[in-house]
Amino acid sequence: MKLYYSPGACSLSPHIVLRESGLAFEPVLASTKTHKLQDGTDYYGINPKGYVPLLELDGGERLSEGPVIVQYIADQVPDKKLAPPAGTMARYRLQEWLNFITSELHKGFSPLFNPAVPEDARPVFRKKLVERFTWVDGQLAGKAYLMGDEFSVADAYLFTVASWAPHVGVDITGLANLSAFSARMFARPAVQAAMKAEGLLK
Repeated sequence: MKLYYSPGACSLSPHIVLRESGLAFEPVLASTKTHKLQDGTDYYGINPKGYVPLLELDGGERLSEGPVIVQYIADQVPDKKLAPPAGTMARYRLQEWLNFITSELHKGFSPLFNPAVPEDARPVFRKKLVERFTWVDGQLAGKAYLMGDEFSVADAYLFTVASWAPHVGVDITGLANLSAFSARMFARPAVQAAMKAEGLLK
C-alpha cells in the first residue's frame, strides 16, 4: 500500500493508524502547495481532488477521504481492535465521531488556513472552534479516549486536528481533558513514529 501524505496535514491521521495497524505501507510525500510528488509527478493525475490523504491499495485501487481510509485500515486487522466490528452500535458511534471531527472541527479550520480570509472575520471561526472543542473536552471526561478506555481510529483524527490549534490562534490550552488526551496520544509509539517520518519531530 501507498499513503500519499503532506506533513502535519489531515493525512497524519491515517499515517498514525497505519503504524498502529502494523501493515506494510510506503509513505509518499505529496505537496499540498505545488500538487507534485518529489519526482515531479503531477499529483492531480493520481488524485483529481488534489488533496491528501490518498491510500493506494496493492491491487491499484485508490481510496480517498480520511474517515473512510482509517476504517478500511482498521478492518484489515480486526484483531488490533482499531475500530469496532461493522454493523455494531459501537461502529456507528465511531462513525458519529469521525463525521463530527471531519465536519465540525477539520472543516472549521479551513478559513483560518486560507490567507484570503480577512483578519476581522477570523475571530468568528476561532470562537466556533473553541466551542466545538469545549464540547469534545466534556465528552472526554473520565475517559482515556473518545470511545472509552481503548484507542480507536477516531482518536488519531482528533489528535491531528487538535494539533493545528496553536498554529492559527485557537486557544484550547485550558481544556484539561483534551490536553490530557493529546498528551496520552503523543506518548503512543505509533504517533511518534508517524510524526518522525513526517519530519514533525526531531
